[in-house]
Amino acid sequence: QVQLVESGGGLAQAGGSLRLSCAASGRTFGNYAMGWFRQVPGKEREFVAAITWWGGGTYYADSVKGRFTISRDNAKNTVYLQMNSLKAEDTAVYYCAADRSPYGATVKHDNAYWGQGTQVTVSS
Repeated sequence: QVQLVESGGGLAQAGGSLRLSCAASGRTFGNYAMGWFRQVPGKEREFVAAITWWGGGTYYADSVKGRFTISRDNAKNTVYLQMNSLKAEDTAVYYCAADRSPYGATVKHDNAYWGQGTQVTVSS
């Protein structure tokens, strides 16, 4: 049973920073691509960032490119999302995701395990 537990959400001012963490358990963490998605009420969950299973490649939504950084520590079974230069439009529930298939480059929305989500609120 794969479990993903997010932490680090909260309230930040516009221009500020937050770091999200996602601790994974239940399988060999280092064999799977990991990612972050976000969702606001009334909208579909959207892709934010992903990191390859080996950690050598990263992908970002255009809306966060240059401001957010995804990273992973396979020794700690944890993936991170460093969020800088936050904007009010970054306000959302952020979900950690793990691809179900090993050795992938990214996380496919319809083939993922999900965390419970953590709220990020950015005040302007």
